[in-house]
Amino acid sequence: MSWLLLGLICVLFAGMAVVVWRKWVAPWQQIEQLVARIRDSQRPSTFLVNGGTESKRVGLALENIFARQQELDRQIAGRESGTQTILGAMQDGLLGVDARGRITLTNRPFEKLFELRNPAVGAPLLETVRHATLDWLIAETLRTGKAMRSELSLADPRASSERHIEVSAVPIKQAVDETTGAVVLFHDITESKRLDQIRSDFVANVSHELRTPLSILRGYIEMLLDNPKTSREELARILAIMERHSQRLGLLVDDLLSLARLESSNANLELSAVRVEELFNNVVRDWKEKLAAKNLKVIVDLSPDARTIRADEMRLQEVLHNLLDNAVKYSHEHGEVRLRTALQGLEMVLSVADNGMGITKDDLPRIFERFYRADKARSRELGGTGLGLAIVKHIAQLHGGRVEAESELGHGTTIRVVLPVGNPE
Repeated sequence: MSWLLLGLICVLFAGMAVVVWRKWVAPWQQIEQLVARIRDSQRPSTFLVNGGTESKRVGLALENIFARQQELDRQIAGRESGTQTILGAMQDGLLGVDARGRITLTNRPFEKLFELRNPAVGAPLLETVRHATLDWLIAETLRTGKAMRSELSLADPRASSERHIEVSAVPIKQAVDETTGAVVLFHDITESKRLDQIRSDFVANVSHELRTPLSILRGYIEMLLDNPKTSREELARILAIMERHSQRLGLLVDDLLSLARLESSNANLELSAVRVEELFNNVVRDWKEKLAAKNLKVIVDLSPDARTIRADEMRLQEVLHNLLDNAVKYSHEHGEVRLRTALQGLEMVLSVADNGMGITKDDLPRIFERFYRADKARSRELGGTGLGLAIVKHIAQLHGGRVEAESELGHGTTIRVVLPVGNPE
């Protein structure tokens, strides 16, 4: 009897153990597997959990948690994509650092600015970029918690000049008195500095160019007022000098007005089909006397396939007049001036070459700047305003073209105006 009772008890316990296993132990193993897959961002095949009501509720909760996790992942990915798009579209360099001066964020312009290749996030900035001013600026921003601004000078490996960078550092604050990092913006102001210098030089040059003839005219006028009985011979000499300088003033004013019109926003072109041969013949005829005065030989070399071009004929005449003016001034007696045209693809090249004084290699890159003269004393002696080649450059650019120069000291100069054959935009 006792053995029978003991057997019944064993069966009862075994049944209870099976019930407990199915209701409590087995479901939690399933739940553990669900949690592991959710942790690895892997969607489980099912969220149905065997067992009692509580187990099923846990499975349903895990399904909701996984759905929310997926939605958060999508939002984060979208924001990350948007952030990368913004960083990629930025022209300015961007750098983010934490409170310990470690890199948290960079964009491509910043990496190009300092010639970095995939800088590691988390790396100390001091080990990545070595620049005393930048280090000081970021350190002060992190220390004071205030926005800072400075200017950096960086060597440009592609040019002999320096690049000027405006740097702005803004602190990142977790709380009112807790600075957790900084965002630094790098804005290249090299071109702005260059334009400021050009404007400053332009004002200074205009003042200088006007001062000389005006002071001479004023001096002679005062002399004539003080000496009303000046002899006729002396008076004729003085008037000739005054006329020469007044003409120089007139030329300078005309060139300044022409340059101002070309640089204005409403500058336009009167386009038409220009016959190149006729254009060159007219210009040479206008310059016949000045060319003959120095016994200069003129050679016109026109390419057979460069007959017409769509351009502003009056502007092209101005270009050729300025180029011939320089060629005549800087040519030696019995020299040679060559006018050529050539078709290169969709571009026509108009060139004026001489075998005169030539230009040094140092001066050649700057000859199209306003008032720049390779030989200042010689240029003023010959009556140049220093604006002719600047006008040529602007007319070429208005046509959608460009200018080029080639020269060797003592062997002459060639100036080329390259224009599109079709209608410029």
